[in-house]
Amino acid sequence: MNLKEKKFIEKLISKYSKSDKQKYFLTPDSFSNEDIIAGAKTLLKKQITMSVLTKKFEKEFARYVGAKYALMVNSGSSANLLAFFALINPMKNKKLKYGDECLIPSLCWSTSLWPIVQSGLKPKFIDIDKKTLNISIEQIKKKITKKTKVIMAVHVLGNSTNMDELKKITKNRKIYLIEDTCESLGSRYKKKYLGTFGDFGTYSFYYSHQITSGEGGMIVCNDKKNYEIIHSLRAHGWDRGIKKNSNKKFNFINSGFNLRPSEISAAIGCSQLKRLNRFKKTRSINRMKIINKLKKSKKWSNQFTFIDSIKNLDPSWFGLPILINKPYLKKKKRFLKYLNDNFIETRPIISGNFLNQPSIKLYKLNRNKENFPQSQEIEDRGFFIGIHVNPINKETLNNLEKKLLKIDEI
Repeated sequence: MNLKEKKFIEKLISKYSKSDKQKYFLTPDSFSNEDIIAGAKTLLKKQITMSVLTKKFEKEFARYVGAKYALMVNSGSSANLLAFFALINPMKNKKLKYGDECLIPSLCWSTSLWPIVQSGLKPKFIDIDKKTLNISIEQIKKKITKKTKVIMAVHVLGNSTNMDELKKITKNRKIYLIEDTCESLGSRYKKKYLGTFGDFGTYSFYYSHQITSGEGGMIVCNDKKNYEIIHSLRAHGWDRGIKKNSNKKFNFINSGFNLRPSEISAAIGCSQLKRLNRFKKTRSINRMKIINKLKKSKKWSNQFTFIDSIKNLDPSWFGLPILINKPYLKKKKRFLKYLNDNFIETRPIISGNFLNQPSIKLYKLNRNKENFPQSQEIEDRGFFIGIHVNPINKETLNNLEKKLLKIDEI
């Protein structure tokens, strides 16, 4: 694409892009002109389905996180699905059996949980540590049994649990570890990226995440056999792209889905990955500026508690989770309505205590009506606001200070 063509596309982007400077969005606009142009090129070439750029993105992503293999899919949810269906697949050595137990934190997302159920495994919920929002190691040790064959760790909003302790548990018991890293791309525990400690790590490139391709996801692993299984499962169960010397063009070696990404998503993902470190640094700076602005305000009276990263973690923050302290808790509903009505978007921390969701009752996943007090406290007290990828300005900081500390007057 020559300079004239590039300028023409940039004019179109400027014409059709809309922004509302009054509103503090949950999701920052992280698309650059280069991202849009990269996607447009694939469209202009009429190369829509996954091809060379998908492979390139997979290789660059694997290199970035330090994994041997990376496979792009159409979403982080699909990445979770592949991970669990790989563990029950007949091609898998020591495959899991129907009814085997999987531990999962009670503070989680829908598609962290449902692949466990869909693959015929039995989810067993574990409460979290409210100081980190992540699965509690103490509770794992209390609830783990001989029936436990896999742990699903959900790295929440850029934070994690103690990965040394978690790895020790899975190694000593010889059980599988899957890391849902959809909210934590770029976080490192002792210089090792989250998502690379377990048998599979999953990532999301949805619009609000650390990098975005609009939709899209990635699954990583270090075992060649695991890679071949997820590769075949991703696209219909065939061996295309695995067996170079196959006698058949349509050779189906496994069951499968159609979870393939588009080449457009891969092109945008490649472009965004180059700026991930910069995004990470800016988000971290913006996070501290917001917290410091509130704590140094004349109106600060300990209205909120903020979540810090666990020891030994270099976090890649997703959003800013905030817990409302007890004296102000009765105001939560009115306060969040005020914020959203006044152009500061909020949302629950993930989906709150997932045991409260109607689907849990539908699938009878909490027959004993077990309580999860730490997750429940996060649901009762918590919400989060966005952390943007561009430097936050004084006007925005002043606006956040004014409106967040308005809780006193509501």
